[in-house]
Amino acid sequence: MSMAGETTERAPATNESPLALTRRARRINRVLAEIYPDAHCELDFGSAFQLLCSVVLSAQTTDVRVNLTTPALFARYPAAEDMAAADPVELEQLIKPTGFYRNKAKSLLGLAAAVCDRFGGEVPRTLEELITLPGVGRKTANVVLGNAFGVPGITVDTHFGRLARRFGWTRQEDPVKVESEVGALFPRAEWTMLSHRLIFHGRRVCHSRRPACGACPVAPLCPSRGIGEQDLVKAEALLRPASAREAALLAAARKAVS
Repeated sequence: MSMAGETTERAPATNESPLALTRRARRINRVLAEIYPDAHCELDFGSAFQLLCSVVLSAQTTDVRVNLTTPALFARYPAAEDMAAADPVELEQLIKPTGFYRNKAKSLLGLAAAVCDRFGGEVPRTLEELITLPGVGRKTANVVLGNAFGVPGITVDTHFGRLARRFGWTRQEDPVKVESEVGALFPRAEWTMLSHRLIFHGRRVCHSRRPACGACPVAPLCPSRGIGEQDLVKAEALLRPASAREAALLAAARKAVS
């Protein structure tokens, strides 16, 4: 879920009142909800433990690569008890395509052992307990809480942090501070879907190095709209919709605000 080569930008100063900022933030969220009605976690999983493992494997690689790797992994080790007893060499070979496989294998083995030893083989359902597991921080914990257990959480990955700053929702770089400041702008029930929408938009439109501002439906609401490609045709060439339906929804939303 993370990306290498993410650049740091100075977040724009919006000089808005707290009320105006909240209203603009929620308008952006509504537009993104129209564009990405099916926004979801793009990691495939069949249980909370499998999602936890997939998030670990997603470091420094793509969700697509992880999803190509995990079917064989989870067929061999479907639950924490199975993985805790895995042969390290065999585990390394199964996850090798995701990169950094030796370190990731150590992380998975330690994680599985902790889940078994301290939680009876069941992934805990609170953030406080999840972050006590080896290698699990707030981002990973919120992914599991929101997508495996239905507990609202904000997932501050590189996409989310980048867009939150570009939108002027926060000027913070620290993920915990970003989570706190952005969370204050939205009802708690929206947190998980907000995370999915920003991550979708970051992957498809608001890219790190060359955002497609000229083709972005939320550009009129974005204080950073001048940093990317402004020409409509060139901006459209930068879009990476995942389907024809998504492309049509992007185009319709852009026309609605133009």
